[in-house]
Parts: sequence; structure tokens; C-alpha cells
Amino acid sequence: MKRMQLMSICVVAVLLMLGLLYYYQNIPPAQAQDNNAAAGKTETLVPLAIELPTAQLGGTPANLAGVTNLEKLSTQARAPFLAPPGVTNVALHKPVSSSVVEPMLGELAWIVDGNKEATDGSLVELDPFKQHVTIDLGAMHEIYAVLFWHYHKEKRVYFDVLVQVANDTDFLGKVQTLYNNDNDNSLGLGLGTDRHYIESAEGRLVPAQAVKARYVRLYSQGSSDNDQNHYLEIEVYGRPVRD
Repeated sequence: MKRMQLMSICVVAVLLMLGLLYYYQNIPPAQAQDNNAAAGKTETLVPLAIELPTAQLGGTPANLAGVTNLEKLSTQARAPFLAPPGVTNVALHKPVSSSVVEPMLGELAWIVDGNKEATDGSLVELDPFKQHVTIDLGAMHEIYAVLFWHYHKEKRVYFDVLVQVANDTDFLGKVQTLYNNDNDNSLGLGLGTDRHYIESAEGRLVPAQAVKARYVRLYSQGSSDNDQNHYLEIEVYGRPVRD
């Protein structure tokens, strides 16, 4: 009798476990997300409201034959990037500094003015070779993505693209690298493993995993077209750090 009772208990336990497994494997995604949020495990995520510039025809890519580690230009639209509600472009109209005193063309403020169209009135041209620009967000922020456009009027590749964030303006402490396609360490900031890419109207979106920082710096070192460095716009999607 005791043996039969034990077997019955085991059968009930197995059936209960199977039922729970089926439930959690088939729970609707939205409900699962709500359950996690209620348990304090995560925040509800929503697509970022990103406004893209007008796509250009681009023409035939020039001087790309010798570019190594080049990813294929996608013909599909980029999937929506998800972030918590309240995440916005916190770089808009923030102070911008650079490794050059003055740009060869345009003004540094244009890099964060909201105009990302590939026109003469929005293009900022820096000196040749290794250069960088730095955005001061004014306070510590949780950063979820950095999105930028060098020049998308034609298909070209910019070299040694590196994105870093830091807590100090000199980038001496707590520097974190978010993206680095400097495959030969010619910038002297570490060997990069990210791939070269062809400019497009979608820009380059770099996830940042809610990293906390005040300053955002982007490097480049010429392009497949010439030695100059260009920017149309840089957007930093984040929100102020909560006390």
C-alpha cells in the first residue's frame, strides 16, 4: 500500500512539473514581459523614435576594393532599437569639442543640431588623418545607443571608427569603448574587432547597454574617398542617471 501511495505521489509531481513547463514555454511574450516587470527584473522596452535623413542614390562605390573586414551593405531596413520609455537624444544642442581648433568646413555645433541630411549646410569637415570629436552631455547619463552619420551622399567607408565614453573630459579614467573597427591599432587605442561598413542614410547605431558616462567621443582617420574626416550628425540616446 505504501509503495502504491509513493508511486502516486511521484506521478502527480511529474505531471505538475510538466504542466508548469508547458505554461512557461507557451506564455505570451507580452505577458512574460509584464511578469518580469512586476517582479522588478526589467523595464518595459519600446522602439526608439529615430528620424532618418533622406536616402541618397549613392552611385557606384569608389575605392572599396582594398577595404578589408568589410560587412555587406544590407538591403533590409534596420530592426527597431528597443530602450526604456523616456530615452531620448540627449546630445541635441550639447557642447561639442574636437581635436582641431576649427573645422575645415562647417561648425562643430552642426554635429548635434538635428540636421543629418547629406547637404553642404550640414556637413562638418575636419583635418586629415587621426581626429576626434567629443560631446559633453552636461551630466552623467545612462546611455543606450550612439547613432552617427559621417557622410551618406555616396557609398564610402570611414576608417578607424572608434566610439568611447568617459566620466572626465580628458578621457583618463573609466573610459569604455563601445565600438572599434581600428583593425591594426593605428589610433593607438587598442586593436578593434568590429567591421568596416559602408555609409548609408541609416547611419551607424552602436548599442551601449545603459553604460553611465558624461562624455562621448568618436574617432576616425579618413575614408576610402580621401583623408578628411566628416560628420553630419551624432545622436546619443539616453536619460539622466537617477539619484
